[in-house]
Amino acid sequence: MHNLIQNTQAPDLASANAGSAGLLNLLQRIERSIEAETVALRADPRFDIKASNARKSRHLHELTKAFKNIGEADLGADHRAAMLRLRTKLAANEAAIRAHLSAVGEVAAMLQDAIQRSQADGTYSVREFGAK
Repeated sequence: MHNLIQNTQAPDLASANAGSAGLLNLLQRIERSIEAETVALRADPRFDIKASNARKSRHLHELTKAFKNIGEADLGADHRAAMLRLRTKLAANEAAIRAHLSAVGEVAAMLQDAIQRSQADGTYSVREFGAK
């Protein structure tokens, strides 16, 4: 009976070890992806935010699945270090996204202003219909 208990517990331990190694690999892969995205955001004004959001959604889905099979006891110092690095990379990524969106907003405002100025030749301006 002792062998039976050991045999049923061994796969769980092996599964947890494989899961924690897989989680570490996943965290490192996401970290590289976020870092590459941050660089691209800063370098390419035509960066595809929609594709970026889709990638991040897939990463979140993978992380959620990975954490379902792992307990806190399975996490080691390397996992914690990887999560802290990822948090730092995500903060830099957020700052780059905010800057990118701010720049897009400024360009949109300038275009809107230019369109309004080009359409207003003064014929129907507020001054024409103002108090006399």
